Parts: sequence; C-alpha cells; structure tokens
Amino acid sequence: MLNALAFPSLGWWPLAWIGTPLILLSLVGRSVKSALLVGAGAGAVFWGMHIFWLTVYLGPAPWAALVMLQTLFFGLFCTLIALAWRFTDRAGNHWWLRYLIAPAIIGGLWVARETVTSTWPYGGFSWGRLAFSQSESPFGDLASWVGATGLSFIMAAMSAMFAQFARHTRPVSLPRNVGIAAVALTVVVSVPSFPVVTNGTLRVGAVQGNADAGLFSRPAPGEILDNHIAASEPLVGQDADVVVWPENASDIDPLRNNPAARALTRISEQLGAPLITGTLTQSGTDDFNSLLLWDGEGGAVDQYDKLHPVPFAEYLPDREFWTPLAPELFSLIPRDFTRGSRDNIFTVANLRAGLAICFDIVDDALIRQMMADGAQIIISPTNNADFGRSDQSIQQLAIARIRAIETGRSVVNVSTVGVSAIIDPSGRTMTQLPTFQPGTMLANVPLSDTVTPATAAGGRFDAIPTLIGLAGLVLTGVITRLRRTPSMSE
Repeated sequence: MLNALAFPSLGWWPLAWIGTPLILLSLVGRSVKSALLVGAGAGAVFWGMHIFWLTVYLGPAPWAALVMLQTLFFGLFCTLIALAWRFTDRAGNHWWLRYLIAPAIIGGLWVARETVTSTWPYGGFSWGRLAFSQSESPFGDLASWVGATGLSFIMAAMSAMFAQFARHTRPVSLPRNVGIAAVALTVVVSVPSFPVVTNGTLRVGAVQGNADAGLFSRPAPGEILDNHIAASEPLVGQDADVVVWPENASDIDPLRNNPAARALTRISEQLGAPLITGTLTQSGTDDFNSLLLWDGEGGAVDQYDKLHPVPFAEYLPDREFWTPLAPELFSLIPRDFTRGSRDNIFTVANLRAGLAICFDIVDDALIRQMMADGAQIIISPTNNADFGRSDQSIQQLAIARIRAIETGRSVVNVSTVGVSAIIDPSGRTMTQLPTFQPGTMLANVPLSDTVTPATAAGGRFDAIPTLIGLAGLVLTGVITRLRRTPSMSE
C-alpha cells in the first residue's frame, strides 16, 4: 500500500523508501510457498491500487486480469528474493556480504522483475516501476546518470541495505547503523542531475481541446477536430514555431478526407506554423495510430505511425485464442492497429523532435531510438479521455518527467483532456493546463544536444542489475550448498 501511495496522484514519494524495505523484510526466512503467497499479496495490493484507473470505463475485468498477471510476476520474483536472503545469510557473516553484496543481489532481482514485465508478454507493461515514483523527489536526478532502470536498482538495493540494518542492529550498534543509513541517503540525494547545456529554444504552442474522445463516446464525425480548431484560436498571431495537438485530435483522417485536410491547412495557415496532430490512418488493410506533421503549404509533410500499439487496447493479440474467453469484452477491440515502421522523429524548424504517442513514453527502446536519431526535444501527444478523472494521466506525466531528466530533453505532454504540461530538461514544469477544460500553452521550450550518461549507455547497461541479481543468487546458492547448509524448506 505504501508503495502505491508513493505514486501520483497522492505522490508521497518518501513512502517508497519505507514500503520497499518493508516488502523485502517480509520475505526474510520464508519458505518458497510462504514467500510466493506474501509476495503475491504485496503485488495484488500495489497493482490493485496503482492501476485502478483501468476500471473507469472498461469495468473490473481488464483491471483484474492485468492485476493477476502482475501479481504472479511479483510473487515469483519475491520467491527469488526470499531465496537470496536465505543464501546470503548462509554464505557467510562478513560485513561486505551482508551490507553490500546481499543488497546488490536483491536490488538486481527487483529490477529483473521490472525488466521482464516491461517487455513481456506482448511488449510488456512498463508501468509502476520504482523509479517512476520519484519524478518529483531529489532522487529523480539520478535518472540522468543511470536511467530509470538504474534508479530502480539503487532504490531497491538501498532498501535491502536498510532492511539489513533493521535485522541486525543491536542497541549498542543502533547509532552507528542509523548514521550509516543517513550518510548513504545523503550521499545519494546530493548527486545533482547531469549538467545539461541548452542551445536555443523552440517556441511551442500546445492545445488541449477537452474533446469527448473516449472509447465509448459517440461524437459526430469531425466534432473532435472542430474542438481542437476552436481551442487553437488563442494561438493565432502568437508566432509559434510549431503547434502540437493531442493523439486522435483529428477524428477524421485528413489523408483520406478532403474537408478535414482543408481544415488543417486553414488552421495551420492561421497559426502561421506547422501543426503536429494525431489521427487514425490506413495503408491498404493496415490501420495505424499516427501523428502527422501538417504544413499550411505542403499538407502532410511527415508521418509517424505508433511503434508500440497497446495490446488489449489498440489491438487484440492472438485474437482466435482470446475472443472466445470473453467475446463481449473483446468485441470492444473491433480492429487491430498495426505496429508502425517509420522513425519516431519529425524535423521541425530545422530541429529534430522525438515523438512518443501516449504509452510510447514508457517504452525504453523507443526513447533510446529517438535519442540515437538526434532528438533535441520530445513531443508526447496523448488521449487520456478513457480514464476520466483518475490517476492515470498524472502517473503518465510523472513518467514523462523522469524521461525529461533521463534524456536531458524538454517534454511537451499534450492531452485531449489533460494533464497537459511542458517540462524542461531538469524535470521542472514550465506550464500546465487544468484538466477537462479547453486551453492552450505557449512556451519557449529549451533545446539540447547534451548526451546524458543514461543516454550514452543506450540501454547497454540496463541488463547489468538483472545479471547481478540472477548471477548472485546462483553463486550464493552454490556456496550455500558447498557449505552443506540445509536447503530451503518447501
């Protein structure tokens, strides 16, 4: 529960530094079956609270299914952590094993779970990672050095270290151990974010149309497009370099509908700037969730098709298998969006903008791809209308904030209904709109070519915590066996 409360909307980030050690402590000395049950219980509480927003329009079934899957992963990896406690305790009584090696192994196993669930099955669900709870904490700056994966590892490993202090502290050693813990936290929190050098600005306008764009909405064709045209009027004459609309802002595909194309051309000419808008496009029999770069003179001059459609939302994987299990539920996904093949970069005003549609922002691989292609700013249009006034949109904004710090790039997060905000490379909110109201943002958004250590690693080091965890577990298990210590009871 404490870990769930550390995330937005409550966002009491220090609770993650209490909840995580308590979860780890609860696994000490447990058998396989007991650890599995305790871990599953912790996972069920966390995930049940953290993604309750999934019930807003879709009801309890998808929420329960996803919670059950994540609970299974949580329970299985908590079992490995219980084994790590047992093996490291029996491998020796050295201080470095107790307070350095054991925490590193346990932190690695925690991150191993996050890594697996972020990529599998069907591309994974990269939500609820420990790092994302720290978007507005001083610890968030570490993301610029070690990325989201590294931040999760540091948090989990330090939580295991604190758990060790709690386990082994005697009255005589209490002041010493409290002092060590305080120094460790102070050292980590004192690390500033990697210095980012900005090299100019891009004057960005962003529009929140407050459109009725939810899954079960039945707006008249063109109504959502009209909402965003009307909401854009305050930006006319404001000398923007580019104007950004949200995902699905044009509910009519302008590539196949001449009136919609003329409407986009007209508003682009009035704004005096190219327009980035979300729409649904087709190519042959394939459907895409797309962004178009629309110019008043040239029409659609570039296109991005979403590279990571969301399974069980934007497409139904293995449709023949899943449909008979819940035909009414899966009938809500009548068509399958195809994974795009275009790069996730637009060139705007001779600058390179990285593109992330909605849940793209949580995909490490897509962030690395845009950074490798020279992104100087990140544009993240989204449609949060399906989640009402729940925590989903503000959780997504927290992830966008971590991405800004991690990459050293400003992020323009613009939604149909909110939360829409512009974030600078330090993670600071430059401007933000209230939810469920039409509005515009206009800001001179900092640009940067700085390569942060997290970006330079390019994901090559993301596997290191997992390797530390799994290899450490195996090695200490072998040492335990060689010492002829009785194996863990079932």
